Amino acid sequence: MADTMQFDLVSPERRLLSGQAKAVRIPGADGDMTAMPDHAPTVTTLRPGVLTVEMDGGEEKFAVTGGFAQISAEGTTVLAEEALPLGEVTSEFLSERVAKAEKARDEAEGDAIDSAAKLVSDLVAMGDEIGIPASSRAPAP
Repeated sequence: MADTMQFDLVSPERRLLSGQAKAVRIPGADGDMTAMPDHAPTVTTLRPGVLTVEMDGGEEKFAVTGGFAQISAEGTTVLAEEALPLGEVTSEFLSERVAKAEKARDEAEGDAIDSAAKLVSDLVAMGDEIGIPASSRAPAP
């Protein structure tokens, strides 16, 4: 079994990380999962959350708002809708996304209401996890 695997994290704006990883903790839509070398082939969609990459030099954490991950024995690729290093996430960034998700929830009909409400909940939970609780976020304009 290999000790590391190739890992790539990209968003439409930029490549955030490319290198050898020991493990990647992924906020999957159906639950958190950890990809490691020699993992069975899997594709999963992402929910808003914190993606953690374990490398030889330590951990790197990123906030992701959605997308998908492709996992294989040789590596893991995450294509994120939006991704930022955790240190770059601001209350403004989060409040803008929550406000947009709340608007979509309020305008949703039928089966879309549940998925829109879950998106709001996941964004708020991500904020709590990274230390930007809902009560400290400035209201979006």
